Amino acid sequence: MIARRTASPLPPGIRVLPHTAARAAFPLGGLGTGNVSLGARGELRDWELENLPDKGRDNPYSFFAIHVADSLGGRHSRILEAPLTGPHDSERGYEADRLAGLPRLSAATMHGAYPIVEIDFSDESLPVEVSLRAFTPLIPLDPEESGIPAAVLRYRVRNPGRQPVRVTVAGSVSHTAGRDRRTGELRARQTARWREDAGIRGIDFGIALPEDDLGYGTLALTTSDPSVTAKPQWVTSFWPDGPRLFWNDFSADGLLEPEPSVTTERGVLALHTDRTGGRTDLSEDELLELLPLRRTGSLGIVHDLAPGAAADFEFVLSWSFPLRPGRWEGHIMQPDAERPPVRNAYAARWRDAWDAAAHLHRNLPALEATTSAFVDALYGGGLDPVIAESVGANIAALRSTTCFVLDTPTPLLGGGPVFAAWEGSFDHAGSCEGTCTHVWSYAQTCAWLFPSLERSARRVEFLLETDEDGAQRFRTNRIFGGEPWHMAPAVDGLLGTFLRLHREWRFCGDDEFLRELWPAARRSLDWALRTWDRDGDGLLDGEMHNTYDIEFHGIEPLANGMLIAALRAGVRMARHLDDEAIARRWSVAADRAAVRMSELLWNGEYFVQRIDDIDQDRYQFGEGVLSDQLLGQFHAYLNGLGELLPGEQIRGALGAILEHNFRPDLWGHESTQRTYALNHEGGILLASWPRGGRPRIPFVYSDEVWTGIEHQVAASLAFAGRPEDAVLIERTLRARYEGTTRSPWDEIECGHHYARSLSSWALLLAFSGIQWDAPTTTLNVDPISDGAYLFTTDRAWGTVRVVGDELTLDLTAGHLALSEIRWRGAVVGQSISVEPGSPVRIRWDDEGAGVNG
Repeated sequence: MIARRTASPLPPGIRVLPHTAARAAFPLGGLGTGNVSLGARGELRDWELENLPDKGRDNPYSFFAIHVADSLGGRHSRILEAPLTGPHDSERGYEADRLAGLPRLSAATMHGAYPIVEIDFSDESLPVEVSLRAFTPLIPLDPEESGIPAAVLRYRVRNPGRQPVRVTVAGSVSHTAGRDRRTGELRARQTARWREDAGIRGIDFGIALPEDDLGYGTLALTTSDPSVTAKPQWVTSFWPDGPRLFWNDFSADGLLEPEPSVTTERGVLALHTDRTGGRTDLSEDELLELLPLRRTGSLGIVHDLAPGAAADFEFVLSWSFPLRPGRWEGHIMQPDAERPPVRNAYAARWRDAWDAAAHLHRNLPALEATTSAFVDALYGGGLDPVIAESVGANIAALRSTTCFVLDTPTPLLGGGPVFAAWEGSFDHAGSCEGTCTHVWSYAQTCAWLFPSLERSARRVEFLLETDEDGAQRFRTNRIFGGEPWHMAPAVDGLLGTFLRLHREWRFCGDDEFLRELWPAARRSLDWALRTWDRDGDGLLDGEMHNTYDIEFHGIEPLANGMLIAALRAGVRMARHLDDEAIARRWSVAADRAAVRMSELLWNGEYFVQRIDDIDQDRYQFGEGVLSDQLLGQFHAYLNGLGELLPGEQIRGALGAILEHNFRPDLWGHESTQRTYALNHEGGILLASWPRGGRPRIPFVYSDEVWTGIEHQVAASLAFAGRPEDAVLIERTLRARYEGTTRSPWDEIECGHHYARSLSSWALLLAFSGIQWDAPTTTLNVDPISDGAYLFTTDRAWGTVRVVGDELTLDLTAGHLALSEIRWRGAVVGQSISVEPGSPVRIRWDDEGAGVNG
């Protein structure tokens, strides 16, 4: 039977993937909690729960299965997955723990709109229809409720036949705790037991390790459904007796029975006298110590379905691994002293996996409704589906192993959850540690979805990593109490952090937050002017480290565009704090830098690097077209700072980037660098040299394609009035992430779930034209086209719908007290209070605009 979609269907236009999309992996998990992913076949994969990446890790004997018994005596048992797609040529075939030899369903289709994924299964031999809806709640502005270490997996089964059927859906899972972080081998005995508490029932997994051990963790598979059957612990043996006995039991009648003894009446060890030394008087505890350490348990839900009836079989998979190392264990910073582990923020809220699951069960209706409202607002509104997917899919990076949230890692920050991150995630380790400022300055998603976490990162950068002279390290180590990173500041990192301070203050309007960080911020911008403007002409021209992991020399547009944007932002903040002297000085500096950049770096088509000898210092770009040449303007658009340079030059440079760096087909492209796009795929190169003058050894990565920069260019084009070109770039990018060769929810640069991909949130801001300014409590609305658009502020979120001459502001959560609403550049409403359920409507007419309703 072909499954029908579950209730509350996902919005139309989202990506649909067949079960043969072997690379598709939809992450399930909260902020800073780790993930388990759902593949397009319906399988659980990439178990990354233990505070480190672990791509490709399968958890033994972890799957869901269905048993259907009809009134005529028919019995059908299947693993709830589409067929294994291969390869099938491992040297020993499939290991027993994959259960590759058990029957599965014929096919599956995946529908994903992050954070919700649905899978429709099909199998003509199965007399029922089956689908799956899975998600972890995502609640804008609420990092705690968006940081639950759990996933909801809800199977819906419908009986389309004429006879009643009895259906069991059972989940089996093995505990993942207790592994050695280097070898992966288990080093302690796991436990699995039945538990029932306050209407929640299921399997509670533990580990025989102290709670202060990094390998300690708990896992739970639970349900609130009262109609259950369970095998709390499979038979434990040196051969795959456990799965054989489970399948015998399950396939017979769909009802599970507890095993009489975890050691199968000592018979297991009687067959392995080499392990007992011939002893027959071993105690139960001694027997358990000799048996394998892994424990597996199964929980099933049973329902009778009349003809035409349907039922949900709802499970919650939860986990808790409270402690992570108290230092970076990466490949960039030198190893430093061992320090005590630090606690994840989620572990300070929920004592173990069962506690987290109970919270999710109790609050699920409200959490799911809000999550669905978010999905509807983002994917079901006025955005082109490809733009919505680019914005939404990369939220997964924020909740991947790239990012984590710590429970007050150092008293220097004064308490509260603190956000920190790698640049990305290698398969089994973090990539490029230290919440690197020159990468994370591109990222926008966290700032608009979880602004309190973003503010915590600014406090780390300014209070811990900016010294008394104003130099700011671009990799944070002091968050763990380590020594400052030894390298000098990165120009785009330092200036980007300053711009993000303006962004966070503009979004929250918290003057105390701004005052706390202002002294360090002011020192940092003055340090940049003093150190990098070597000849005092107003443009930066020093040896400047940047996100390409090299130093630019001479005068170039990336650094100076960022400088102008930072100075403009600094002027506004300084004036707000009555720091008039610094405001005047920076205003003059900004004007001067803008004029000189326009005069010196504009070649009539785009902005170039002015350097005396292009090959004297390796890794420059000279006359090349740099895709990041307007990175400062990108930040200015997002910060409401207007155009930094003459408009015709901005639009001309963006056109040059599109004309020269965009490749609809890379078949003839030559690159000896890392390859993220190839063959007949398209993408935007980091640089090109259409006028000649390519250096003998240009800057590192120049021939590569990075999704984060593609998003930056696309958003800038949309802001500049070229939305069709933005859609072209994004459609080309998303075509690469089509599920067969790459996962749609994992944009890769130097690692999976790379932080730069979070620049994609800027697309929503560009297309919706919505800007929130908290200091003046003003909402600006100017969408590219009619439609409904998701918007967030620090205190409320919802949708703005523009249809013809009517604008509707509708809140989903929070409260907004607006001094002004501006639409199409005009003030159309003043002193407006907005509450959920009471939308505000504004109509535009020839004589002005008025508020109605």
